[in-house]
Amino acid sequence: MESTIKKVLVPIDFSDYSKSALKYAINFSKFFNAEIILIYVVEPVIYPLDFSMGQIAMPSFSTEWDQRAKEELDKLAKKEINSSVKTIIKTGKPFLEIIETAKEENIDLIIIATHGHTGVEHIIFGSTAEKVVRKAPCPVLTLREPIKGYNHKEENNKA
Repeated sequence: MESTIKKVLVPIDFSDYSKSALKYAINFSKFFNAEIILIYVVEPVIYPLDFSMGQIAMPSFSTEWDQRAKEELDKLAKKEINSSVKTIIKTGKPFLEIIETAKEENIDLIIIATHGHTGVEHIIFGSTAEKVVRKAPCPVLTLREPIKGYNHKEENNKA
């Protein structure tokens, strides 16, 4: 049976969770001989109205922010992957940009970390991973933070 997984998209937000997902994706992609594509989404900050000045305070988005993000993403890719990898920087809502990129790049699998927010945190922040799972044009593998004190390799060796 021939592998149908040729392109893997890994969203990165530079958290330990997403770096862990990247490490998992590297091993996964080696098994399937798949290309890894990294994406970082710059989420615009919306400033409140400044009523004293009678105008809206709008952020000035420059290429500096995107360039800094690109440099950091390239540095992470070089450190972790040690080979040529495509990196993509987008601005917008993370889940929308991840889904759109998956369509544009004909991605076969998205490997994404979930931060494990529950309760009020989940209501306030939502879950990018959850939204990606619901709307992605391809399968999505979600990874949560490792359980502290549990080593699955040691547990498997006991059996």
